[in-house]
Amino acid sequence: MEKIGRQVIVIAGPAGSGKNAILEGLLEYRNCARLVTATTRQPRPGEVDGRDYHFLSKQEFLDAIERHEVIEYNYRVGLDTYYGTLRDELEVQIAQGKTVLAQLQIVGADYLKQHYDALTVFIMPESLDILEKRMRQRDHNLTDAEVSERLEIARQEMEEDAPQYDMIIENPDGRLRETIDRVVEIVRKEGYNLGNHV
Repeated sequence: MEKIGRQVIVIAGPAGSGKNAILEGLLEYRNCARLVTATTRQPRPGEVDGRDYHFLSKQEFLDAIERHEVIEYNYRVGLDTYYGTLRDELEVQIAQGKTVLAQLQIVGADYLKQHYDALTVFIMPESLDILEKRMRQRDHNLTDAEVSERLEIARQEMEEDAPQYDMIIENPDGRLRETIDRVVEIVRKEGYNLGNHV
């Protein structure tokens, strides 16, 4: 029987590591809920407000920070974009007894670890070569310069950020289901109530 206790899990990793697919795999369990974060960027085609992100104007986001409604955030200078976690979004799900899955970078992961006893998990690709292959397969329109820039960000995340997470889990190519099952096993051992598989 799963003990009731910890309720927040952060899943992180470089673009193309498989973190989204692993998060989706965890959402197949009845007691899991995704933390929808806020951003000031424009919605991309197919994105829905409240499902993919809470899309706010820059002024709305800054006002929410002033009112202490945003508990952690980061600003991407190159994109002139804010990303952050809304207090109510997180605490309502916790109050409902959900296991909340957050996809955040290291600053947000640290905050949720300190204030919500979150388990932080970094999804590691086998290598940068595999990561490059996945990036190019996922988006055929990427230029070589864009790929190089993304790989450099990924290298930094893997070298500098990954060691700060509680766990590093490798996601080998072609073995996604095994990786999801491994993450499920680990988080259950850590005291999380995932509920039954849907």
